[in-house]
Amino acid sequence: MQIFVEQSYFDKNIKDVSEKSEIEIISNAPTCDSYLTYDSKGLSFIGNADNPKNFLNVNFLTGKLGWRINRADHEGNLKKALGRTKESLHIFDATAGLLADSLIFLSLGHRVVAVEQSKIICLLVNDAIHRAKNTIPFLKNIKLIHGNSIDIFKKINACFDVVYLDPMYPVTKKNVKKSGDLDSVRSILEIEKISPDENILIENFIKTDCKKLILKRPLKSKKIYSNINYQVKGKTTRFDIYL
Repeated sequence: MQIFVEQSYFDKNIKDVSEKSEIEIISNAPTCDSYLTYDSKGLSFIGNADNPKNFLNVNFLTGKLGWRINRADHEGNLKKALGRTKESLHIFDATAGLLADSLIFLSLGHRVVAVEQSKIICLLVNDAIHRAKNTIPFLKNIKLIHGNSIDIFKKINACFDVVYLDPMYPVTKKNVKKSGDLDSVRSILEIEKISPDENILIENFIKTDCKKLILKRPLKSKKIYSNINYQVKGKTTRFDIYL
């Protein structure tokens, strides 16, 4: 993997990204199909230069993520899953991804530790945080970590109020046409040779002594475990809650 940066966009931020990630910066046109690029939009992933749809740039100020943040009060089912509380919760997001749901937790006043196993996705999300932190103050309440979530959960050994799991949904005929950024996410996971096993992930966290575990699933998917304490159901998604 390389980061393509035209000289006019080279700055301290991308230099730090390159050094910390140990990914080389190049100024000549990339010769490989997949690479990162840094320009006025920030850091982006190019999955295939010949396919403009295989592109991923994370932006918390505009687009779908920005829209969700601005309507956080309408996230009724997610709020129900968390439960009524006037206190700030300490939440462990074991499947950070693009932080779609963690952003809602933050906007509700909670603190989040989010773990993502993909190095590339972590870089993209960290860059989005860097660009938005002065506009979205609550981003100071998130800590994003690259690594294996169950290992990090055990290593931190902190008292979290909630563990949140949102494994990537399986591809179906119904969702393949509207997968959007998920296609690029899947391309990244293929490049990094990451093949997450959601059943093992869920089982590992069920075995921990966490206070509350929230598992986000497609509405009609099978129950993985029978000892669900309660559920919150939406039109296409449900939350299985284990206490």
